[in-house]
Amino acid sequence: MSEGRTELEKLGEFNLINHLTKKFIQKNKSTVLGIGDDAAIISMSNNKVKLVSTDLMIEGIHFDLTYMPLKHLGYKAVVINISDILAMNGTAEQITVSIAVSNRFPVEALEELYDGIHKACSIYNIDLVGGDTTSSLSGLSISITVIGTAEKKDVVSRSGAKENDLIITTGDLGAAYMGLQILEREKSIYNTNPKIQPDLDGHDYIIGRQLKPEARNDIILDLKKMNVKPTSMIDISDGLASEIIHLCKSSNVGCNVYDEKIPIDSKTSMTAIDFNLDPTTCALNGGEDYELLFTINQSDFEKVKGNPNMTIIGHITNPNDGIYFIDKSGNQIELKAQGWNHFNE
Repeated sequence: MSEGRTELEKLGEFNLINHLTKKFIQKNKSTVLGIGDDAAIISMSNNKVKLVSTDLMIEGIHFDLTYMPLKHLGYKAVVINISDILAMNGTAEQITVSIAVSNRFPVEALEELYDGIHKACSIYNIDLVGGDTTSSLSGLSISITVIGTAEKKDVVSRSGAKENDLIITTGDLGAAYMGLQILEREKSIYNTNPKIQPDLDGHDYIIGRQLKPEARNDIILDLKKMNVKPTSMIDISDGLASEIIHLCKSSNVGCNVYDEKIPIDSKTSMTAIDFNLDPTTCALNGGEDYELLFTINQSDFEKVKGNPNMTIIGHITNPNDGIYFIDKSGNQIELKAQGWNHFNE
């Protein structure tokens, strides 16, 4: 143990993981890719690999049961893990579910949680194959491990982007963050005066993006139909800026991302403005969109051009050129991750 004290927020989530695991060396030939991507890769026979990812959600940190229904929580917990497998260009097949729960929850509450898990498994064709249950002194925690498969030749990691590749994001960004702002605002009003009913009218889309996201399995199917294999890919969980930086650093490249190209739903924009927030800032740093961010070779441009679910937002550059955001005035701004820090709460 080193002398002195280093606060967790000084490192942040990803630097902490790198710091704690730097001594670990892969010893087994079956471990193709370990820590550092959306999922680990474990080799199998017949030119296939297993993909494994896990995620932990803790009450008060990752979710607030004041406005998060337990059924939605179960659904979301599964979906965000599926998204990690999709980000490797794979197919999710099984999950294990482990929960730690305090005695304030009755059996009926856990039935609601598992109804949501069951719904996600049914929609995404996933099998629940195991898990664990234990007691907790501090509310509810849920950990899901997802197992998927892919052909070795189809696997995509974060490290394959090349200079001049096009950068693409799916869907629209920032909606989940603005949905959270609405929910937090109404919670604050309710806590001040419980007689005032929450005003959620007109915010169905952005609240849905926060409480019940969907994994972009359709994108993976579309790419296969178009015969396009991304050169790199990551899912957008901690904000577009953070994921672009992860992708560029893993691939040892730079990039230019253009403000005017970032897809933002009109409802997200209007709500952001109502909160005196810049819509682009919300899209860059909000997080929890669970869209896919990937790069493709320019030769595949004609195949993806015009696809309503995909937006080209920039291109990959030489690593010496840096990682930049180009605003609407053409100013070049160094892109920095300002999304949620797990240890800065």
